[in-house]
Amino acid sequence: MYKLSLTISILLISFLTFSQKNKSKYKDAYFASGCFWCVEAIFETVKGVDYAESGYAGGSTINPTYEAICTGKTGHAETVKVHYDTTIITYKELLSVFFNSHDPSTLNKQGPDSGTQYRSAIFYSNSFEKNSALEFIKQLKKSGKFKTITTEVSPLTKFYKAEAYHQDFEKNNPNNPYIKSVSHPRFDAFKKKSKEFLKSN
Repeated sequence: MYKLSLTISILLISFLTFSQKNKSKYKDAYFASGCFWCVEAIFETVKGVDYAESGYAGGSTINPTYEAICTGKTGHAETVKVHYDTTIITYKELLSVFFNSHDPSTLNKQGPDSGTQYRSAIFYSNSFEKNSALEFIKQLKKSGKFKTITTEVSPLTKFYKAEAYHQDFEKNNPNNPYIKSVSHPRFDAFKKKSKEFLKSN
């Protein structure tokens, strides 16, 4: 009985240790660049991204709803939480995906959508993310790729997950007119510039 208990204890400790190590390799990053339907769909095609989740960040209203943020009065931006495997893709590579998948030069506007809720923004969780984002923007400005960069770099205060029907919206609604006319062309443009970041399937 003692040997059995000892064996079970060792197996349990090994499992917990493995689970902790496995869990520690995952991190979350938060990006806003227009309609979160499009942003979520793009990040979910990126290698190393476990999942992407649509939501709201950068505002002051508690528990905002989609209807409320669409007024532009809550201060929130349509934001995507990117849960990623740091052993497969780095935060700096996610920044490349972010800037290759939208136009950061248009203030409070992305494609046909306008308003502060559609602004370009990076919400950082620590100093590494903040410094990485600022350095990336600095290098982009030097490159002359964009005439100006309006991307906001702010600390993440709170991320609110959007309503259930917004999650995986593009995947669940492939024939939606907006998805066909805006989201699909946006992804196609990203794909041409960033094939190296795409999942093999």
